[in-house]
Amino acid sequence: MNQEINSRTILLLGKANVNKLKKSHVLIAGLGGVGGYAVEQLSRSGIGELTIVDADTVNESNINRQIIALTNTVGKNKTDLFAERIKNINPNIKVNVVKKYIKDEEITNLLQRYNYDFVIDAIDTLAPKVKFISECMRMQFPFVSSMGAGGKMNIEKVKIADISKTYNCGLARMVRKRLYRVGIRKGFEVVFSTEKIIKEAIITEPSENKKTTVGTISYMPAVFGLYCASVAIKFLINS
Repeated sequence: MNQEINSRTILLLGKANVNKLKKSHVLIAGLGGVGGYAVEQLSRSGIGELTIVDADTVNESNINRQIIALTNTVGKNKTDLFAERIKNINPNIKVNVVKKYIKDEEITNLLQRYNYDFVIDAIDTLAPKVKFISECMRMQFPFVSSMGAGGKMNIEKVKIADISKTYNCGLARMVRKRLYRVGIRKGFEVVFSTEKIIKEAIITEPSENKKTTVGTISYMPAVFGLYCASVAIKFLINS
């Protein structure tokens, strides 16, 4: 990497820690509002290799909160857009693209594909999210998982804590309930908000992947993504 690109990072972290980041490989599953901002920060921090996973294309409803969503990117695949963006941030970074909706054994295969140094779960569909988390736990990957950013507005209520310490988050409650069935009650960090959800922001809209749609303000998924990136970076420089 050109030293001018990461000179400010070196001032803060020191060359040794920046070199740790350069040698690190991070997996990000899900490139929506949360995952997209996590990818952006990791790319700018000097991470040496990223594996990005998502099957979706950009649609107009993404524009209010997703960093890759613009009027001229509607209809384009998110992984392709991010691969190009990442390379424009840091031409020396290695990017692995997985352009598919992962579930069941595909999750296990993905986690076995590379030797990841850290994993970020930004999946927003319950069943694959729970499977992804349980496999990360089983395979002993260091990881952080994003809970629900929708229906909330207060940045000051966003926290990082063990999954067992979460409250006022519907997604976290459902994740805990399903993980209990496989014997997982604690042991990994999540980003969540203690703010009670704005009930009027939820509408029932059954689809293949979810049962409801939740209103979201532009900055909340970004904050969750920044928190996820911070957990990853802190772990990598301290390991």
